[in-house]
Amino acid sequence: MIKKICVFALFGALISCNQGTKLALNYTKGEAFGTTFSIQIIATKEIDLSKGYDSIITVINHSMSTYINDSDISRINKGDSNVIVDEHFKKVFTASEEIFRATSGAFDPTIGVLVNAWDFGPKGKIIALDSLKIDSLLLTVGLDKVTLKENTIIKNNPNTFIDFNSLAKGYAVDVFAEFLEEKNIENYLVEIGGEIRGKGSNLVKKKPWRIGVEDPNFDGDQSYSKVIELQDQAMATSGSYRKFKLDQEGNRYAHIINTKTGYPHKSNLLSVSILAETCMIADAYATALMSMGLEKSKAFLKNHPELQVYFIYEDHNKELKTLAINRFPEN
Repeated sequence: MIKKICVFALFGALISCNQGTKLALNYTKGEAFGTTFSIQIIATKEIDLSKGYDSIITVINHSMSTYINDSDISRINKGDSNVIVDEHFKKVFTASEEIFRATSGAFDPTIGVLVNAWDFGPKGKIIALDSLKIDSLLLTVGLDKVTLKENTIIKNNPNTFIDFNSLAKGYAVDVFAEFLEEKNIENYLVEIGGEIRGKGSNLVKKKPWRIGVEDPNFDGDQSYSKVIELQDQAMATSGSYRKFKLDQEGNRYAHIINTKTGYPHKSNLLSVSILAETCMIADAYATALMSMGLEKSKAFLKNHPELQVYFIYEDHNKELKTLAINRFPEN
């Protein structure tokens, strides 16, 4: 959903560098893609890039927003086979195919039809779906049932529903970052709905960009498990502590759906944070590892050292535990 961007006044003090040039921290925030975003850039003057941000939001929404009836993805989901997809769509689809294969289907942008069928929200108990209904919906699930041929999408099953929500925010972060780099901005921090990418450092404060890994608070409070420095990397987090349901025994089920069975996960894994080269990759793999669960994720990561990962989970005593893998940084 496109919302108006609000550009705020210069944030932070001016400082002088060795050549006498003053640096400013420019801070922009707004709403887009059904969430909020913020952008911090270091420049020698106050810069208004709001028109560029608006353009990016408009183009990505038109390509991939399932909330806009005449977007490309909505038309494809309705059965329109004449849609010519743009470069944004193709990049996200191609990345989705690669991660779908790498995770043996644990990451699957066609699972959204079952997420919707289970009616996940912040409250409420699980209401069992008819097994026949689940089996019927599973016939439409599987990114291997969808093909990108040149600039068009071909679906083997016309009822297959594509939803890039699990990596689109991360992709949008990357597009914003690339836009800033085209403007020769070498120090920035971009955040959309908690997904983040940074480059350089906060030269105004003479410190690295610092970001927090949020605690899994079921009561909605906000606190941080750890704070790390981010430089020339992206981080994304997927968690089950905001969207879950309870069964009659009080067992908590994540909004992550098992792509093989069609049923929600009963999992002790509460949150996965990933550092990667791009935010799209971090975003997608965070979702995939949540779907795999802790033990399968640990085995998977032995062959993927490029992914730095931080888990928050409950042990058998319901106590919170953390696990850092592949050099995820300490505080």
